[in-house]
Amino acid sequence: MVLHIDVSWLLDVQEAALGHEDVTVTDYSALVASVARHKTKMPTLETADPDAAWRAAALLHTIVRLEPLPHRNSLFAAFVAAQYMDQCGEGIDPPYGALSDLVRKVRDTRLSVYAVAGALRSWKI
Repeated sequence: MVLHIDVSWLLDVQEAALGHEDVTVTDYSALVASVARHKTKMPTLETADPDAAWRAAALLHTIVRLEPLPHRNSLFAAFVAAQYMDQCGEGIDPPYGALSDLVRKVRDTRLSVYAVAGALRSWKI
């Protein structure tokens, strides 16, 4: 299933992930970039129609790299990816600590969006 989200969806997920903690978005353009990136039709020449894992990876990758929040971007990105996969009917069940490790690798080692998508696919239930 192809699910196209918008900035208000991201803000709803932020509220669910971070609760009533005061984490005001500091860069709305990063959220706009996340939305635009996940909607792309051609991530590579080999794949004209990206799957839910690639779209979730694009959201996670963009949020981690662009940091739209003053803090807690890693948690937000992980929650967005898991929520997106779930709402596409493709839930994930990563091993303990694997999702946070994946986010750390994106942040620290510049892991590619394609590698992130591969990890999400391997955790599908």
